[in-house]
Amino acid sequence: MKKSFDIQSVRETIREWHVSGESIALVPTMGNLHKGHLSLLTHAKKIAAKTVVSIFVNPIQFGHGEDYERYPSSLDEDFSKLAGAGLDLIFVPDLEELYPGGISDDTRVTVPAISEILCGEFRPGHFSGVATVVAKLLTNIRPNFALFGDKDFQQVLVIRRMVEDLLMPVEIISLPTVREKDGLAMSSRNAHLKVDERLHAKGIFEALTIMAQKLQDQASKISILEKEYRSAIDCGEMRLEYVSVRRQSDLEYARVGDRELIILTAVWLDETRLIDNVQVVLKEPLREINV
Repeated sequence: MKKSFDIQSVRETIREWHVSGESIALVPTMGNLHKGHLSLLTHAKKIAAKTVVSIFVNPIQFGHGEDYERYPSSLDEDFSKLAGAGLDLIFVPDLEELYPGGISDDTRVTVPAISEILCGEFRPGHFSGVATVVAKLLTNIRPNFALFGDKDFQQVLVIRRMVEDLLMPVEIISLPTVREKDGLAMSSRNAHLKVDERLHAKGIFEALTIMAQKLQDQASKISILEKEYRSAIDCGEMRLEYVSVRRQSDLEYARVGDRELIILTAVWLDETRLIDNVQVVLKEPLREINV
């Protein structure tokens, strides 16, 4: 397992792999690795000859007042977790090298429309920061595949759109959310949760599961289901930021006749923001009663 901390050494390694005709899979992360990240790596090893994990806490995807400074960092522990994973390269970019123009005046990649809804509405500029850093990683590593988790469903669609629009020769693969035993979606930010907050956090998936079943049954309007979810979540230790039923394909509002839907939510527990989603494939097309 090779470690690279500069772009030049990464480019040299990647060049050798390409000359040898070996396929490459990239798993971009912000570190503090958990089983969700490792599941992506396991799949990456199945589909490519060479595997790369990047570890970089990207400052430009954090807004003013967000948790960039307190985002969990555990590089030595991450190296230990990856030591026996059988990957080929760990890339830990240097901030100044990755953003030679500085993080305030650097060039940004912006994916319109889909970046401005849901999480994008509450975190202006977030998805531009994500798209920019992923574009830099894809440009320098030139993978055949890049893997992401479905927990960040909107992020995956933003990156797919960027790749399609910029004609990047890489396949974006997303894998199902990995959860704790009680259903809480695995996230690096879970480390911030106090004991009582952690107990309340499991209610997010529980409420989503109930909402998903009711959506499948098509017995209530979507607006009513969202209101019921809000009542279950937005009380006590938890504060709801949003919940919304959308189409899986483009995150537009659900329409009559749709079948592939997704419920997305963001919830605050004190200073910790958690996101989650549940995908729902309706047995029958969405009826008018539900819009």
